[in-house]
Amino acid sequence: MTVMTGAKASFPGPSGGPERFLVAGLGVQGRKRLAICGQEAAVTVDPHVDEADYRDIADVPLGEFDAALVCTPDAAKMEILQYLLENGKHVLVEKPLLCDDARSYAKLEDLCRRKGVVCYTAYNHRFEPHFVRMRDLIESGRLGTLYSIRLFYGNGTARLVRESRWRDSGDGVLPDLGSHLLDTILFWTGKPAEPFVMQTARSHENAAYDHVVLGCDGEPVISLEMMLLSWRNDFHADVYGEHGSAHIRSLCKWGPSSFTHRTRKLPSGIPDEETVTLCQPDPTWRLEHRHFIAMCTDPNAHDYGNTRNDAWICDILASLAKSRVGAGSRHVAT
Repeated sequence: MTVMTGAKASFPGPSGGPERFLVAGLGVQGRKRLAICGQEAAVTVDPHVDEADYRDIADVPLGEFDAALVCTPDAAKMEILQYLLENGKHVLVEKPLLCDDARSYAKLEDLCRRKGVVCYTAYNHRFEPHFVRMRDLIESGRLGTLYSIRLFYGNGTARLVRESRWRDSGDGVLPDLGSHLLDTILFWTGKPAEPFVMQTARSHENAAYDHVVLGCDGEPVISLEMMLLSWRNDFHADVYGEHGSAHIRSLCKWGPSSFTHRTRKLPSGIPDEETVTLCQPDPTWRLEHRHFIAMCTDPNAHDYGNTRNDAWICDILASLAKSRVGAGSRHVAT
């Protein structure tokens, strides 16, 4: 077993990228982005926060910033993105990027190509060290044919979400944590051939869903469980293949976080096992910020962003929301 305590990552800054950032929305995510920008944060916008420089993004002189970090509620995102991209600004937008009209994603991509800018939806878990290890192990073929992928993502924010009018609405935890899990499947294996179905959708304490389980009966079989009722924040992943298995326990922000690779013994027996454990601060936000800057230096090399991924995730979430297969769904106020 390898234990890495206090590991530090380096964040080289590519040249030629944006140097002045506008941060739109000073909620939890916006303040994280603002802290990462440091002196590169040129201007802030929020209609409800007194300390913000501006109340309306349209009032900000375009010459004051090169790129924008959009951390607003979901309903406001699309209009803000269109305004920024039309004016030739690179944009990082917090996930999920959802819209009612699937054609909107193609329009965003076309707009990025015409203006030569990036529209990037942030999925910071792609920069978890163990998520990268899992992707690399799967791609190496050392696990062989994949049989099963199980992901669980739980936190204990049900009451906090319930106290937020805009967060405790719609389909709740499904787009919030479900978008992360769907993007993780994209990152590790690409798009499954079979559809996802909603196996459980519950509202134990909230108006919107606070516990959802999704399934995909393909090859591999995929199970995604998400909830706001895990009083100790938790993430785990289990991937099983013909030659062995791989397992993630926890995220860096909740550490320690471990990655275990087990090599199958035939015909049976205790597998060879190697574990890497990380005890370090969450590196994902800074790594993603530098990745975004790198994308901006050559938008064409990065397909002008990841709106195609957004379109796939949105299509699945919309289909699941319409199905409401979880017949046991209930809404309970406590």
